[in-house]
Amino acid sequence: MDKAEHYRDLKVEIDSVVAGETSVTARYATAACILAQAMAPRFFWTGFYIVDPLKPRELVVGPYQGTLGCLRIPFGKGVCGHVAAAGEPIIVPDVHAFPGHIACDSASNSEIVVPVFDAEGRLAAVLDVDSTALDAFDEADLEGLVAICNSLLIDQAG
Repeated sequence: MDKAEHYRDLKVEIDSVVAGETSVTARYATAACILAQAMAPRFFWTGFYIVDPLKPRELVVGPYQGTLGCLRIPFGKGVCGHVAAAGEPIIVPDVHAFPGHIACDSASNSEIVVPVFDAEGRLAAVLDVDSTALDAFDEADLEGLVAICNSLLIDQAG
């Protein structure tokens, strides 16, 4: 099975498990768990940073699988903050070369971050995936993770 097909299967599995679920936390936790388990050991850290409703220019750690994550990330800081500010996904082959990278865990060497939008098109969270390998992510990862993040919208909960 190629990577794109694997992501399609994971999306079907995630969609099936969260169908009808109205809790965003449950939807994110399920996606993080399924992705982390299916992609281990390449996915070293898999989780969501959620836009804090009380501090709307900060991300706060949400459901994740992996080692201790950063608790808060300001928009514009590090890879996750960059994606939160720009609203576009990014693949970072070497996090140590990324200006302003925040080292939540020194074992992380590459990263992919995808924005998650709510039904009104506002940023709700970012999906952050780290790998201990350099250059661990490619366009197939990007396309697969974007499709999964798009299916996590609460208005699709049924």
